[in-house]
Amino acid sequence: MAKLISKTYGEALFELAVEEKKVDAFMEEITEIRKVLAQNTDFAKFMNHPKILKEEKLEVLENVFKGRISDELTGFLTLIVTKDRYHEIDAILDYFLTEVKSYKGIGIAHVTTASALSGAQQEEVEQKLLETTSYRQMEMHYAVDESLIGGMVIRIGDRVVDSSIKTKLNELTKQLMKIQL
Repeated sequence: MAKLISKTYGEALFELAVEEKKVDAFMEEITEIRKVLAQNTDFAKFMNHPKILKEEKLEVLENVFKGRISDELTGFLTLIVTKDRYHEIDAILDYFLTEVKSYKGIGIAHVTTASALSGAQQEEVEQKLLETTSYRQMEMHYAVDESLIGGMVIRIGDRVVDSSIKTKLNELTKQLMKIQL
C-alpha cells in the first residue's frame, strides 16, 4: 500500500513538473526540502502526531515553507497533509527524484564488491555501465560486502547482475547436491 501511495503522489508531482517545465527547479527544491526535513526530526513528529489538528499542521506548513519554495510545491505539501499522507513524504519525494533521474537519462547503480575499488576501477565500472545501458550519466553507489569473496553485484533499478564468487559457489553446491551417487 505504501508503495502505491508514493508512486501515485510522486508521479503526480513529476507530471506537474514536466507540464510546468520546472523539472530542474523542482528537483533542486525537493533536494533541499529533504535536507531540511532530515535535520528537523521534530517537524516530522509534529506533522505525524494524531492529536494535532490538521488545520494547525497546515498553518505550520504554510509558515515554514510559504515564500521559501515554489507555490506548486507548497500546494503539494498542503495536499499531502490534507490527505493524511505526510508519513509517506520521504517515499513520495524519493519516487519523484527517481523519476526525474530516469527522465534525464541518469541511471542509479548500486555496486557491491568484496573489497573496496580504487578510483580507477570505479571509473572503469561506470564507463562499462554507460556503454552497456541506455543511460547518459550514472549515479554510482559503492558498497563492500566481504561475504561475496570476490566479483561484484550490480543493481540498477530492478535489474541485478551477480557475478560474485559467493553466488557461483552456491550454484555449484546446488548442482552437486542434484548428482546422485
